[in-house]
Amino acid sequence: MQYSEYRERLFAGEWNLSEVVDTFLERIKSYKHLNVFLDVYEEEARQKAKEISEKIKNGNAGRLAGMVIGLKDILAYKDHGLQCGSKILDGFQSQFTATAVQRLLNEDAIIIGRQNCDEFGMGSSNENSAFGPTLNFWNENKVPGGSSGASAVAVAAGLCHASIGSDTGGSVRQPSAFNGTVGLKPTYGRISRWGLAAYASSFDCIGPITSSVADAALLLEVMAGKDEYDSTASPIAPELYSDFTSNLEKKRIGYFKEALHSEGLDEGVKQATISKIEQLRSQGHEIVELDFPELKYLLPVYYTLTMAEASSNLNRYDGVRYGHRAKDAKNLEELYKKTRGEGFGKEVKRRILLGTFILSAEYYDAYYAKAQRVRTLIIQKTNDYFKEVDFILSPTTPSPAFDLGRKNVSATEAYLEDIYTVHANVCGIPAISIPNGKSPEGLPYGLQILAPSFAEKDLLNFAKHIE
Repeated sequence: MQYSEYRERLFAGEWNLSEVVDTFLERIKSYKHLNVFLDVYEEEARQKAKEISEKIKNGNAGRLAGMVIGLKDILAYKDHGLQCGSKILDGFQSQFTATAVQRLLNEDAIIIGRQNCDEFGMGSSNENSAFGPTLNFWNENKVPGGSSGASAVAVAAGLCHASIGSDTGGSVRQPSAFNGTVGLKPTYGRISRWGLAAYASSFDCIGPITSSVADAALLLEVMAGKDEYDSTASPIAPELYSDFTSNLEKKRIGYFKEALHSEGLDEGVKQATISKIEQLRSQGHEIVELDFPELKYLLPVYYTLTMAEASSNLNRYDGVRYGHRAKDAKNLEELYKKTRGEGFGKEVKRRILLGTFILSAEYYDAYYAKAQRVRTLIIQKTNDYFKEVDFILSPTTPSPAFDLGRKNVSATEAYLEDIYTVHANVCGIPAISIPNGKSPEGLPYGLQILAPSFAEKDLLNFAKHIE
């Protein structure tokens, strides 16, 4: 059920908000084995429900009154735990609230808890969390995707109305594809990053995970806009994203032939994507095949730059000011080394080491500077494509959810899970993943739609019509 229908019943007095919150809390307990929530704010949520119920009676409730939302453990919420799925931040409580979160609270959303994730957003399976993996709602032997895997499971399992995650290379869209939810990555700078723990600052975006496109549009509408605390937040005024048109004009829709003829693409995902393209063609939309030989450079560019930025951003975790601190260190250098060695997980260490190597004086031009140049070329080429087409379609992921604890998979193979999603982050453009059927085993497929920068209204309107 999308929020508009829920709100209508809530405001009509058909439902009691306190009972709704209690139902969510009971459901969270019933699905505790999925390892979705790291903290549940029970009493706080109940108290908030009482306060909002009074506002509803008095006619001054906010636009999100009674919407129950979970936060990925990477967003700051004052006086609540924030660990980014890592031991390095053991016991840390946030000193302030992220701008996006505050805007939700200002409109009377109820934050019900903090959700598990891959450590510092580094992963595509939610298996890199210091708190153990989250299980896929549709098949508990499968991964939920990552890094916002638990956030997607929470929506799929009905543990909250929506979740707020972060997307650096697909971390909202990929788990949405694996769980049959809607995941929106907005244009870079559309939502303030103030209060989002940094992984790769020129890629990171905050985005909603919902059960409908309409709910994603509403949450974007609330969270978007300029912010005095974030110089990268765009001053362009947000649009009424949730104001959908009843009739959809015929569109020019592109797809990359390289994406649909990749050797690693699952046959079921491929056929589901082709079927959707043909359906759109039959509805009168113009389908355009695009050549994108640069597709093979997306992952190298993405990982080169994000690892370099991670190496710089994670330098702040040193055991001196907050979080985990190693014992028995004999001097400051040893404190740094032991704290980071004990606090960071394997994947985070890998990316810090590779990022430090990339930024070293000897290799800076060969890797980092070259990757930046290629990124610029990819952005220019993508902008040229959007002169020809309105949207670009692709699978969200190359396969449905894969097995938990896959053995004999190299880091390079694992990184290939992001092959379709990193494009939007490299270019800073908006993208959405919507459900697109299921495999014979009942595992969801996702369809990804890309649009030009700040074209979220058109993107959401199109997604709503084909949802």
